[in-house]
Amino acid sequence: MVNQPGPATWVERIATEATPSGVTYDEILLGAEDRPKLRSSVGIVSALVLFFVLATGVAQLLNWIGWLIVQPGGAYQDWLRASAAFANPWGMFSGHLGLATLIPISMAVVLFVHRRHPGLLASVRPWFRWRYLALSMGLALVVFNLFLFVQHLGQPLPTLTPQPNYWVFLVVILLTAPLQAAAEEFFFRGYLLQSFHTLAPKSPWFGVVCSAALFALFHGTQNIPLFLDRFLFGVLVGVLVVKTGGLEAAIGAHVINNVMAFSYAGLYSTIADVKATQTIGWVDLGWDLVGFGTYTVLAILIANRLKLATTTPGTRAPDGIDPWAART
Repeated sequence: MVNQPGPATWVERIATEATPSGVTYDEILLGAEDRPKLRSSVGIVSALVLFFVLATGVAQLLNWIGWLIVQPGGAYQDWLRASAAFANPWGMFSGHLGLATLIPISMAVVLFVHRRHPGLLASVRPWFRWRYLALSMGLALVVFNLFLFVQHLGQPLPTLTPQPNYWVFLVVILLTAPLQAAAEEFFFRGYLLQSFHTLAPKSPWFGVVCSAALFALFHGTQNIPLFLDRFLFGVLVGVLVVKTGGLEAAIGAHVINNVMAFSYAGLYSTIADVKATQTIGWVDLGWDLVGFGTYTVLAILIANRLKLATTTPGTRAPDGIDPWAART
């Protein structure tokens, strides 16, 4: 008896565009679809509008629910300002879950605008290579803490003064910071990197640089070293995404960086101080780049050791032949 294919899922019925064969992560949105540059332009604008509407709306709704539950007293606007500054755990909770909407936004745009399977945002085979994600988080934990230790070697140890409600903050950090970091990677190193590459397919750097620049700009007011810190982090993890064929190493670095920053800040100062950071020094930038660069090199070596796929299934056609002419 010949096994008949099961009925297509609703995602498969919408994702009518075939995945190009043998292409790298940044090339996934290229192909035989009608007007790929127009779709990417519409997709980028749609994703940005949805981000501003949904992320803000979800955060505001959760803040209102928190106001009703916590009943802090005082004016509602004071509660909103404190929440936006992460002066209370509920503000971090609502802010992170607002940013988490970037995951469904990115997947929806890929599915409904580009008609591609949204799992291809995670990796070329599609969805996560879980073992590599776990190894990436472990690597980031070791490398980032090692460089933090070396950077402060010889300096007096800071006084351990946990801020009020630290243990509540820590629970919120562990539950929501990974989701927030993964969401930013889905949006910036996932959808925006792929769609920007579609606009300039001959440039291997256009998608990486444009998505990194937007990532840095979205962090608001900042001095030049802090902007460069965020921009170059975006470039390095963008290179990682292309070289390893997926978001795993980028998510691993982003999750550990954010969890460390918030949890350590709550032990030695306040989480609101980290949230309000607008300046760093050039020396701090240098240390961060060395740490991020070391992580990038080691993450690529681990991916090579695991023999991770870095291209979509199939073989790219020779030059001069349209590799996406034949649909599968």
